[in-house]
Amino acid sequence: MKTDISFKRIQQLAIPAILSGIAEPVLSSTDAAVVGNIPEFGTESLAAVGIVGSFLSMLIWILAQSRSAISAIVSQNLGAGKISELENFPAQAIFFNIALSVIVLFSTYFFVEEIFRLLNAEGIILEYSIDYYNIRVWGFPLTLFTFAVFGLFRGLQNTFWPMTIATTGALVNIGLDFALVYGVEGLVHPMGIKGAAWASLISQAIMACMALVFILWKTDVSLRLRFPIHPEINRLVEMSFNLFVRSIALNAALMLAVREATGLGKEYIAAHAIAINIWLFTAFFIDGYGAAGNILGGKLLGEKDYTTLWKLTKRVNTYNLVVAMLLVVLGLVFYRQLGLLFNKDAEVLAIFFGMFFMVLISQPLNALGFTLDAIFKGLGEMRYLRNVLLGATLLGFIPVLYFTRYMGWGLTGIWLAILVWVGYRAVALIIKYRNKYLPLVEK
Repeated sequence: MKTDISFKRIQQLAIPAILSGIAEPVLSSTDAAVVGNIPEFGTESLAAVGIVGSFLSMLIWILAQSRSAISAIVSQNLGAGKISELENFPAQAIFFNIALSVIVLFSTYFFVEEIFRLLNAEGIILEYSIDYYNIRVWGFPLTLFTFAVFGLFRGLQNTFWPMTIATTGALVNIGLDFALVYGVEGLVHPMGIKGAAWASLISQAIMACMALVFILWKTDVSLRLRFPIHPEINRLVEMSFNLFVRSIALNAALMLAVREATGLGKEYIAAHAIAINIWLFTAFFIDGYGAAGNILGGKLLGEKDYTTLWKLTKRVNTYNLVVAMLLVVLGLVFYRQLGLLFNKDAEVLAIFFGMFFMVLISQPLNALGFTLDAIFKGLGEMRYLRNVLLGATLLGFIPVLYFTRYMGWGLTGIWLAILVWVGYRAVALIIKYRNKYLPLVEK
């Protein structure tokens, strides 16, 4: 049966993917917004959540890339009519994800103070960062399990159940954030920043339990670990390794940005935390149509239907550019309200208002870069994606970051480096697509 890429079908995949994709940034953003408004040490708490949130996002993004590899392998086999041959691949892929998460958890847990000192955290911000991290980190294996299940669902062309799981987790997290951070009179004692961490951990546990139930209930996938190793595991490891390297380069840029912002002072890292949380929220929002391109693109590659693949690429990029412009308009309309949502400190808000326009400028670049990035993952182009991120970080982001530091441009300079970084990725992916896949359409 020919793959459907109609407007209706793309929306069926994209809208649930948007809602599920924003779950992780919602967890961090809710924590930031709630703790940033704590009456005592709110700015320090916001700075700590910004530092830890960036570090945890780095770890999650590095290891959760296997989700894209799992999705690509499943969707390509589905398109080629070989889905029945995957057999014990899903259980082995999930075990692979969990094992990696446990290794990373214990490799960071005992060095957390040194890690945050490297990010320029000190004093009460360092203390709060350690408190927050030592609770939230235990949700790491739960998140990696959930993301592996999401990869299986996406490969099977289903984004509805991941949406159900993710939105439930996000809503639970919001409710628990208010209850545990501020307390409930007569029931719960206010826990401050530790309450935010517990809220995130509990919501991640609920999401993992739901993922387990849905994969067993809604699919024929077996989670019984059996041997021998499935041949596709070799491709999963290769794809995942290239995506790991890619994500290390990606997150090196984001962590350098955090380090530089922290070095400017607590008000600057607090303002950067607000900006990066909004940026991450919009990035995952944009990634919804990219997910549709990823899911359908992998299946079309398995079918060798390059003409439809080109039509799909044009459509999802167009849809995402429209979404990006809507986000820009909303950002302009609610420019001041967005800052006030996270913090009330006059100095933090002054810094934020002075650079938030950079976050808005990034949206169209994000739309092109993230959409093509998702499509290329579905096509299995992990090696090229790795090289693009290495180039964007080493040749784009880092030189601009240290040039603007030398010029004394502060937080605006850091975000100029981020703009160059995203723009480099978008241009490189456009060139690759035109050179490799357009000629296949003409044959």
